[in-house]
This record gives sequence, structure tokens and C-alpha cells, in this order.
Amino acid sequence: MEKLDLLVWDDVPLVVEVPGLRSVTTSVAADLEKPTILMGLGSSLRALVELWVDSYDIWRDVVEQVPGDLYLVTSSQPQARADVSGLLTHLSWFPKPDRLSEEEFFHGWHEVHTPTTGALHPLRQGYTRDAVARTLTPGSPAVRAIVSEYFATEDYLDPARLFGSSEALNASIEELPLYADYADVSSCPLYAKEL
Repeated sequence: MEKLDLLVWDDVPLVVEVPGLRSVTTSVAADLEKPTILMGLGSSLRALVELWVDSYDIWRDVVEQVPGDLYLVTSSQPQARADVSGLLTHLSWFPKPDRLSEEEFFHGWHEVHTPTTGALHPLRQGYTRDAVARTLTPGSPAVRAIVSEYFATEDYLDPARLFGSSEALNASIEELPLYADYADVSSCPLYAKEL
């Protein structure tokens, strides 16, 4: 089984029906009046569609039904989540900086940053970390990481509840160059809906 992440940029129907489809999770733009964190291309993203399929070979059928940028990913959950319904998803995506080797990138992202995110977001209710193995749609931006973090809306909207201590925030800022360049990080809030 394989996972596909589809970044959708237009307001289009998000229903996907393809052979070998096991499950779909769709997260749509929250369009909050004052989003706590909005970076890069975040204000343009309309949805994230996550598909578990028997084979990625059906990718053309996916983008024919819902146009967007499609990525084959390896997925892990450093912090498991039971049900995303009703939670707000903070989505982040970014490329691997050219200055970093694959080993340096994954060391900084997985081994240095991931363990400290619990202190950064103590009220977070889940964390899914997708590493892009292959870009499937020609011309799509180079993306190496797609991260979903799940929060109760009231926790996300209040910076005092969203973030832990100032020490945890400063540590996160110091860790960023180990896996990403600030100018290339995009993020936005979405509402997750299990379909």
C-alpha cells in the first residue's frame, strides 16, 4: 500500500474514485480571519487530499479528477491521532535545501526537530510526517516534506495555548536551518474531514 498527498490550489470538487483506493482524508482551507501561522504559499492552498492506494500507478486518474500537485510519500506518525474530525490541521510543506545532503536533511528534520515539537506544541493532538519520495505531476514544485499537526481550534487560535515555553520556541527557530530555509516554508490551517 502506498500514500499519495495531493496539494489542491483551486476550489474544485474533492471526490476521488480510483481503483485500489483504500482510504481518503480531505482537509480543506480553514479561511480563518486571523490565522495564527500563515507562511509562504499557505494563503493559496485550498485543500490537502491524502490517499492510501494499492499502487501509485493510478496517479493520472487522481489528478484528472482533482487537479493539483501530487506526491508519493512515506508516512509516519510520531504522535498518533485517533480521529481528525473536528480538529484543525496545521499543514506545513517545504523543499530540502540544496545546501543539505539527504542525510543531513533527515537528521535535522527527524532526529533533531521532531523530538522537540512536543514541547513546542504541548496541546497538539497528533502529528503526521510525510517525506516525499517522488513528485508525480510534471512541473510541480519541489517539495520534500509535508507535515500535518492536529489541534483543537481553540488551542490553535490562541498563541499562548498553541506554543509552549519561549525556550521551546527559540529552540525550534534555531533548529530550522538544519532541515529547511525559512523563505521556502509554507504553512496554513485546514479543517480535516475523514471521508
